[in-house]
Amino acid sequence: MSNIATVAAPERPAVSAALRRRISYAAQAVTGYVFLAPSLLVFAVFIFYPLIKSIYLGFYVSNPFGNGQVYVGADQYRRVLSSDQFHTALVTTALFALYTVVGGVVLGLLLALLANARLKGIFIFRTIFSSTIATSVAVASLMWILLFNPSIGVLNWALSLLHVARINWLTSPHWALFSVSIATIWLQLGFNTIVLLAGLQGIPDELYESARVDGARPLRQFFTITLPMLSPTLFFVIVIASIRAFESFGQIDLLTQGGPNNATFTLVYAIYRNAFFNFGATGVASAQAVVLFVIILLFTAIQFGVAERKVFYG
Repeated sequence: MSNIATVAAPERPAVSAALRRRISYAAQAVTGYVFLAPSLLVFAVFIFYPLIKSIYLGFYVSNPFGNGQVYVGADQYRRVLSSDQFHTALVTTALFALYTVVGGVVLGLLLALLANARLKGIFIFRTIFSSTIATSVAVASLMWILLFNPSIGVLNWALSLLHVARINWLTSPHWALFSVSIATIWLQLGFNTIVLLAGLQGIPDELYESARVDGARPLRQFFTITLPMLSPTLFFVIVIASIRAFESFGQIDLLTQGGPNNATFTLVYAIYRNAFFNFGATGVASAQAVVLFVIILLFTAIQFGVAERKVFYG
């Protein structure tokens, strides 16, 4: 019987566990980026590209078509920062933000406290309080135009019952900004109420029960339990409300168009006028937009750096 030599096939080198993990992570990363691609595309087209284009145009004197013609560098930003229009718009924007943020958060907290009460049929009031979140800026503005009407408006009718002189809500320089702020507070009230109500419902009942056993009255419970436990939600609402205040445009355009006498001429409205009505001022509008972006960024950073230290995370 002849011996037949058997030649064994060479063994394939085993793939190391580390290499398999790297391949798995790479496959997961590719899958993740595939799912993120639509969102990244939207961000790139509607956020990143306009931001980069605004920074670019801010260094140029532009023609009426928005194309950079003459490079002026940082002089454009210096002129914007030193202009009377910018100073007036900045003060108006700051006052508008103060009115709407403080008023909206305080009123939203009061309504959230009422909506958090355990009463029969309270869901009806919760629906009413939060209904403004489904109202568009255009619809809300048209409604408030009727309410502010000096002749047939409900507000002046109510004042006449109290024998108070009628107020030109939208045509008086003294009342216009306050009136637009009222409409803005009402428009944002639904969001503030819903978020704060969610925060209130996340506070454990055991804390209130312990406080009542110790003899704490409702007002003391509010300051020692409710506010500290609600501080993360309050911080979130304040940050969002502040950003919204700086970016508000629709209600200002529909109610007052920046008037009367520039009483409601905010930074966003100044950007809009320079970009679409003052031909050849596209570069100025772009510089103003970049400055507004920096202001919002710094203000938000200050809020996170200073106010967040007071937040209690449990």
